[in-house]
Amino acid sequence: MKLFSLLSALLVLLISVVSLHFLQLDYWSNLRWSLSSQSSAVADLVVTNACIYTSDAYLPFADSIAVRNGRILRVGNYSSVVQDLRRDGTKELNLEGKIVVPGLIDSHVHLIFGGLQMAQVELRGVNNKDEFVRRVQEAVRTKKQGSWVLGGGWNNDLWGGELPVVSWIDDITPYNPVWLSRMDGHMGLANSMALQLAGITEYTKDPNGGAIMKTITGEPNGLLVDAAMKLLLSWIPEVSVDERRAALVRASNLALMRGVTTVVDFGRYYPGSSLEQSWEDFSDVYRWADTSGKMMIRVCLFFPMETWSRLLDLISKTGRALSQWIYLGGVKAFADGSLGSNSALFYEPYADEPHNYGIHVTELESIFNMTMASDRSGLQVAVHAIGDKANDLILDMYESVGSTNGMRDRRFRIEHAQHLAPGSAARFGEQGIVASMQWMGGLSSSDSAFLPGWLDAVSPQPDHLLDDADLAIKKLGLDRAQTGSYLFRSLLASNAQLAFGSDWPVVDINPLGSIRTAMKRIPPGWESAWISSECLTLNDALNAYTISAARASFLEDDLGSLSPGKMADFVVLSNSWDEFAAEGSSSVEATYVGGLQVYP
Repeated sequence: MKLFSLLSALLVLLISVVSLHFLQLDYWSNLRWSLSSQSSAVADLVVTNACIYTSDAYLPFADSIAVRNGRILRVGNYSSVVQDLRRDGTKELNLEGKIVVPGLIDSHVHLIFGGLQMAQVELRGVNNKDEFVRRVQEAVRTKKQGSWVLGGGWNNDLWGGELPVVSWIDDITPYNPVWLSRMDGHMGLANSMALQLAGITEYTKDPNGGAIMKTITGEPNGLLVDAAMKLLLSWIPEVSVDERRAALVRASNLALMRGVTTVVDFGRYYPGSSLEQSWEDFSDVYRWADTSGKMMIRVCLFFPMETWSRLLDLISKTGRALSQWIYLGGVKAFADGSLGSNSALFYEPYADEPHNYGIHVTELESIFNMTMASDRSGLQVAVHAIGDKANDLILDMYESVGSTNGMRDRRFRIEHAQHLAPGSAARFGEQGIVASMQWMGGLSSSDSAFLPGWLDAVSPQPDHLLDDADLAIKKLGLDRAQTGSYLFRSLLASNAQLAFGSDWPVVDINPLGSIRTAMKRIPPGWESAWISSECLTLNDALNAYTISAARASFLEDDLGSLSPGKMADFVVLSNSWDEFAAEGSSSVEATYVGGLQVYP
């Protein structure tokens, strides 16, 4: 009897363990797809002799993959799993021990805006006034009188902190209106001609959620912050459809070169910009590229929250997946501005501006009402929040909306989650909030061969860095900067979903460099890590660019890991796993989308 009881208990335990494993919906659906597809399957492509990091917790590493019709057929050991799927027409890719990772997902970009900026005045990396002026002057030479000179990417902290003003560029741009956005998209510089066209004078009042910066005599100094930018942006002629389509191609090539196969695109939507631009790009660019077979990377699209009902109508007609290339994500709003523009919202004032606590870019009541309606309709909601007060306000709002609308798998997102008050990191996990985080990056030395025209105009750091470290200390003071900034490890410890991205073109698309940054956290000129307790392991950082990034946008059924049934998007890296894990450094050798090589 005792023996029978013991055997029964062991049987129950065995069934429980197996059930926990197989009740995972992702695993079960992918396994079912794999089994149903393999009865008479022949692989189109077999990847062998590789160190494959799958981002799948049930089989983290493998040495071979079989691909059929753009999806993963099998993953595992070559001799026992993949070998029998080869036939005469099967292509074999022997990687001789190189690393393979899932196609990387950049969780926050402005793709077409970045592609357009690649063809404009490039001020990223400029570290002195003379070079800033020279690049603007060079651009003016190719322009007709009266046409706009557009550009951006400047960062005043690279030349000591002094903000550019209208007098820097007026003398060299007497016949052309100029608009040059700061790297974060929350501030820009206009020349006098642009200010005159927009009717911005000493008598123009600051709009809600923005500021017109002025001289001590009350004259506009050319700088417009957040919502004040809308006073000028409406005067800039809309770029043509052909220019936007070309921008998509440029941006997609850059992403593929960096191993990025999917992006979450928040569109040409910044404080002060038109709500229509994201929708125009959807219809004129993305749908055109999809129907004409010109899509190169997969995109998940977010739209301005003010237009939530339009997105709801579209999803009700088409579903969330328009094709294998385009997914409809959700809606986004802005709670505050940025640290570099002194417009991120904090509990305490800025150290370099003692009367300034930051700004509400959108009134909280308005965000609350739109979020309530969007969430009630089943849409995913993302809100930009950088300062500690802004993050807490959005966490409070999400808690209230969730309580009112009832339990469901909603995956609320906070974009950036950059500076958090004590205890706030734990709330992300408690409330099931996605922390979609970005930070400063640079370029790799091998990039000039692929996009020479654009990269020649850029002179950033050779490695990916946390350039915000010195800025945060300047803006917040040492104690605040050292306790609440970029809390990667704390967020993971709270069981928050961590999704990494670039916010391109605010900073460069380069996830491998950003992975190193997340592991090392050593800013330029520093000898030790910035808040070393927040460093991540390689696995955690990779997951934030793969499976966690997919879950953050409800894409995990198709993307995020190299699992049977999912899209065969993967990246071949240059070195061994041990080297990658120790130093965090690697480079992209090849990028595959749907089992096809798309870079180089």
